[in-house]
Amino acid sequence: MTLHERYADAMMKTLSPPLAVLVRGEGCYVWDENGTKYLDFLAGIAVNSLGHAHPDMVAAAQQQIGTLAHISNYFASPSQIELAERLKRLTGAGDAGRVYFCNSGAEANEAAFKLARLNTAGGRRNRILALNDSFHGRTMGALALTGKPLMRAPFEPVPGGVQHIETSIAVLEREIDDTVAALFLEPVKGEAGVIDLPEGYLRRARELCTKHGVLLIIDEVQTGAGRTGKWFAYEHSNVLPDAVTLAKGIGGGVPIGALVTFGATSDLFLRGQHGSTFGGNPFVTATSNAVLGVIERDDLVGNAARRGEQLRELITRIDSPLISEVRGRGLLLGIGLSEPVALKLAAAALAEGLIVNAANESSIRIAPPLIVGDAELADFDERFRAALASVTSSGLVSANR
Repeated sequence: MTLHERYADAMMKTLSPPLAVLVRGEGCYVWDENGTKYLDFLAGIAVNSLGHAHPDMVAAAQQQIGTLAHISNYFASPSQIELAERLKRLTGAGDAGRVYFCNSGAEANEAAFKLARLNTAGGRRNRILALNDSFHGRTMGALALTGKPLMRAPFEPVPGGVQHIETSIAVLEREIDDTVAALFLEPVKGEAGVIDLPEGYLRRARELCTKHGVLLIIDEVQTGAGRTGKWFAYEHSNVLPDAVTLAKGIGGGVPIGALVTFGATSDLFLRGQHGSTFGGNPFVTATSNAVLGVIERDDLVGNAARRGEQLRELITRIDSPLISEVRGRGLLLGIGLSEPVALKLAAAALAEGLIVNAANESSIRIAPPLIVGDAELADFDERFRAALASVTSSGLVSANR
């Protein structure tokens, strides 16, 4: 049996068949079982901040796995404490901040959901607001927050109390009042096709949440750790949240999530109200410290800002009837298409040795490693142009465009 056949025979049918079986990676490139080389401009869906097999990450993982891998949450480790302190500093939570560690973005949002439920004001706050077309994870609480009805429908009833609203300042102003416990939002809707919030939205959300005692909880699972050209996307709006959820890029490939609380929000959780056996264990926190340390040392946040502008300019210079707009910030970009051919374009790109993602029928998502440089951008340009030409010449694009 081939590896693909073995996968189909062994794995649960929750995902589409794999596009390839990958066996190794280096920098911004990966190779499949047949030796085919691909330029990875998805980075494991914004996870592999340092690309593949970065020597500092490898060394940290090897050292820690050979020393102490797991100890449960009855004990602490130096790497856990160091990472919590680092995240308090990087997020701006400061001395009053607190950190809860888990294993994924969905788990971080589950913790944040419970945190929101604690902001009751004596029972007067019974509403949680989230945005239409948002994505916060696939576990039941995170799914309840997710603004995609088709994803929730097979699993109803999901936990209640969540109201999904349109993403406009006018709706925000109408809905936020003293009955709301929390507002959940992504600063960029990644799974929706990399959709930016309206200008001024986050600043107005902060003002309204402060006025009414509402927790502003920002999901930075996909946008955090420098991906948008700032450590966290809320920095572009010069605001601080009451809590932020993190995962993906902070681990660079190891499974880790975190909830960071700010100010008085840090006092809401009491002992025994939440926990995780694996959360914050020595192996993942030591590796995460190495990842974040490299991002700081090598100014990869600045590199994301600079390379993101280069990548945006490169895409907008392509003369193709398929490209209608470029969205997003830094190294999280969405290419809006004039025709619903994103799946075919992503497949054509893969055939050219380029990994990108069709977030939906009319959007291509791009999220390369933060280490990307001139050579990789030039390689992307060549491969993506070839993919566009392939789809355009196939007759899939309307003749009048």
